[in-house]
Amino acid sequence: MRIGIDLGGTKVEGIALDDNGKQLIRHRVLTPAGDYQGTLNAIVDLVGYIESSIKHCASIGIGTPGSLSPVNQLLRNSNSVCMNGQPVKQDLEKLLNREIRMSNDANCFALSEATDGAAKGENIVFGVIVGTGTGAGIVVNGKVLTGANAIAGEWGHNPLPWPESNELPGSECYCGKYGCIETFLSGPGLSADYFSSTGEQLDAVDVVALSKADSQAEVCLLRYEDRMARGLAHIINVLDPDVIVLGGGMSNVSRLYKNVPELWGQYVFSDVVNTRLLAPVYGDSSGVRGAAWLWD
Repeated sequence: MRIGIDLGGTKVEGIALDDNGKQLIRHRVLTPAGDYQGTLNAIVDLVGYIESSIKHCASIGIGTPGSLSPVNQLLRNSNSVCMNGQPVKQDLEKLLNREIRMSNDANCFALSEATDGAAKGENIVFGVIVGTGTGAGIVVNGKVLTGANAIAGEWGHNPLPWPESNELPGSECYCGKYGCIETFLSGPGLSADYFSSTGEQLDAVDVVALSKADSQAEVCLLRYEDRMARGLAHIINVLDPDVIVLGGGMSNVSRLYKNVPELWGQYVFSDVVNTRLLAPVYGDSSGVRGAAWLWD
């Protein structure tokens, strides 16, 4: 049996799966805000609760925002800032008295969908999380591709490909650069684009809903689709994945699965594009399921 833990900024979620991927229990607790030791204790308590419920000692995989630095194994780039610069993996292994496996939450999403989700059985899978931010993970032959710098899949912090003149230099990203894909394709990026066009502040969900009746919202969403097509075409040109799976809040926009592949062919360096763009099978559960599958 295997346990997966998804560490988020507001909640810590845990799941237990049997060897066939059947969910045995799923439970979540609040993340102690700004409290490093409290967060570790919450994870340990959650593991204890799950193991007492299934009456089994299981392997443990943990998905986190950010990644472990290959230099010192300290967590970096986490939006739960109290975790940055901390030996999270080592401290949890001491508290749990066993080896654990950790990976970026986007890697866990991709692994879940590649293992028994939308991309089951495919060789190369690119799993995108497009929500508050824009991240991704890569799975090759069932294994997470981490990379020499532990940043494989950091798609959102590259510049938007083939930018138009009115897209330059782009908005400033929290990473310190301008024009990152994340600033265009995240939910806040879509919201910001609508605001710059209309002067009206709406969140991404409302912009999508309004596009059915409002021409300015529709034009905004058409721009978004072309930008996503350009961004994903860049990935297809480099990685040539069998499947791209969308996750995060923007994955609920059903028109993307038809419109984006119809657009990306003009940007892909090939006379045919066999890559498929698919919705996730497990949605918000993919991160925690993928953490459990880190031990497969």
